[in-house]
Amino acid sequence: MSGQILEPGQIEAAANIPPFLHLPEPDLFSRRARRLHSLAVDHPLAAYLLLMAKLCEAQQRVLDAPPTLPGPSAEALARSFEHRMPPLAFDTLVRGDAWQPALDALLAEIKADGNPSVRAAVAGLREADSGRRKAWAIALLGGQFDLLPAALVPFLGAALQVAFSHWLLALPSERLVETSSQTLCPACGSPPVAGMLRHRGKYAGLRYLSCSLCACEWHHVRVKCSHCESSKHLAYLSLEREGVAPERSVIRAETCPSCQSYLKQCYLEFDDQADAVADDLASLDLDMRLSEEGHLRRAPNLLLAPGSSD
Repeated sequence: MSGQILEPGQIEAAANIPPFLHLPEPDLFSRRARRLHSLAVDHPLAAYLLLMAKLCEAQQRVLDAPPTLPGPSAEALARSFEHRMPPLAFDTLVRGDAWQPALDALLAEIKADGNPSVRAAVAGLREADSGRRKAWAIALLGGQFDLLPAALVPFLGAALQVAFSHWLLALPSERLVETSSQTLCPACGSPPVAGMLRHRGKYAGLRYLSCSLCACEWHHVRVKCSHCESSKHLAYLSLEREGVAPERSVIRAETCPSCQSYLKQCYLEFDDQADAVADDLASLDLDMRLSEEGHLRRAPNLLLAPGSSD
């Protein structure tokens, strides 16, 4: 047997390297649905949160029994791993047809329950041809929300999340490594929806950015802008909640004066059930306040089109 012998100092350094990834559990959408149900209690947007909870439950049913969703070929994966590129690069995969069976399966699971808006959105996606769906998906993942009907966003976004999470969970996680950009998902290249401040085990005290598309989480040092990577004069803002001191808020926004952007952070030590997507949807009042103060939101939430919660 051969191998490199590590000196004591090298062993110590290796032991202090934080885990790069925190991958989602196979029941990630069920967990998100439960969180949305919890957050909906006495919430002014309860109806919307409960609708999204039902959508997440449908996502989980599709993920548990997925249609055929052919991912990248072995050769394509090998090239990505060799060149340290995201193996599930969304800008490539979304232009193919492999994700569309996830949309069909999800639409079959959605019950409109007398909701005309949901019924119309489902019908619009069901009746659209492959090319139209693809154009909408490219626009959605590219952040061009004005190029597709706002009512379609949660359902199309949910289907894309199912497909990419399915592919992520099938990847050999040990092959996922840091790419040239620490601000984008190393698995699919998408931006984060929020940061997760973890508090248990080997992840304690570390921040992980949560992918808006595939739900992969990757380590990103704290007190460093997740957009421009500046560390200068970052501030952490939260809204006062009844009975909760600001310093114990589950959700805070990390604001950066260098690029004028912000990213919400979930502090799991104050609620270990917090979910990046769900808690983001339940804290849109914080987005409104930050917008009024001139901060820019760059983090997409694929279950929400800008302005569609009104």
